[in-house]
Amino acid sequence: MKKNTQLFIPFILKYVAAILVFICLFIISLVFGAADISVKDVWLSVMSNISNEQITIIREIRLPREVAAIFVGAALATSGAIMQGMTRNPLADPGLLGLTAGANAALAIMVSFLPSANYFWIMVSCFIGAGIGALLVFGIGSMKKGGFSPIRIVLAGSAISAFLYAIAEGIGLYSKTSKDVSMWTAGGLVGTTWSQVQIIVPVIIIGISITLFFSKQLTILSLSEEVAVGLGQKTFQIKVVLFIMIILLAGASVALVGNMAFIGLMIPHIARAIVGTDYRFIIPMSAIIGAAFMLLADTLGRTMNAPFETPVVAIVAVMGIPFFLLIVKKGGRAFS
Repeated sequence: MKKNTQLFIPFILKYVAAILVFICLFIISLVFGAADISVKDVWLSVMSNISNEQITIIREIRLPREVAAIFVGAALATSGAIMQGMTRNPLADPGLLGLTAGANAALAIMVSFLPSANYFWIMVSCFIGAGIGALLVFGIGSMKKGGFSPIRIVLAGSAISAFLYAIAEGIGLYSKTSKDVSMWTAGGLVGTTWSQVQIIVPVIIIGISITLFFSKQLTILSLSEEVAVGLGQKTFQIKVVLFIMIILLAGASVALVGNMAFIGLMIPHIARAIVGTDYRFIIPMSAIIGAAFMLLADTLGRTMNAPFETPVVAIVAVMGIPFFLLIVKKGGRAFS
């Protein structure tokens, strides 16, 4: 009992520290930008009914945008952690393994052929597209005898992603909606509204909550398939549930912000370096670090070249590509 307490207290301290960093970044994201906003304006916008230009900007533009950033960052980081644990592949990431490309292609189809579809149906189409993309990648990756291998999965993911992105571009050009599709899928939070947040947030909360419920099983599954079976786990059912959670989290994220690679790759590695290999700790830590990271990236995008915006996807890629190369060089142990 004493040993468990000693293990539990350090995680609580680390998690509290991560939450404090997250809160600081959230406040910074509301204060800094093209418009001149003070901390007092932020406080009044949340705690009072007073209304002026600055407070309206916070309530109607910045607050829904940053709430969306929080949940998208948490969703992408959690889905990446699930994929890395389930496949035992340190390079697994929704953006690298076909999920975001599939969701992107489905979104292009909806925008081009059903332009009157509301946001809910666009989100549903992204779920379907993410599922198809992942099935194609895993299907190709498992065709050769010997099952999955990290390199084979990444190569299959790259090929399928390129194919699905080409389909999205072709559909956009054919239907003369390529500009609309590109604007939606460029990877950013510009124009996020409260109505979009209200649709997407419950899906992400449900996905992360179910993942937390299965985090112990995911830890065992991440060690070895044989160990999981030996301990009496119903591995097929667990994988199906976790696979559905990946689709929900990645699909919801693409529906809101478009293509956003590398967050699901980087954040779980950072979380493991902080809390170890137990997914009961990795999942909540990944969620909070992913949320904080997305807030930071969005704030940089709004302030680096204000009043113009730098695409968030470009900022994430600048940090993500060196991280990806570092993981490849160290054989999956970025912080070992």
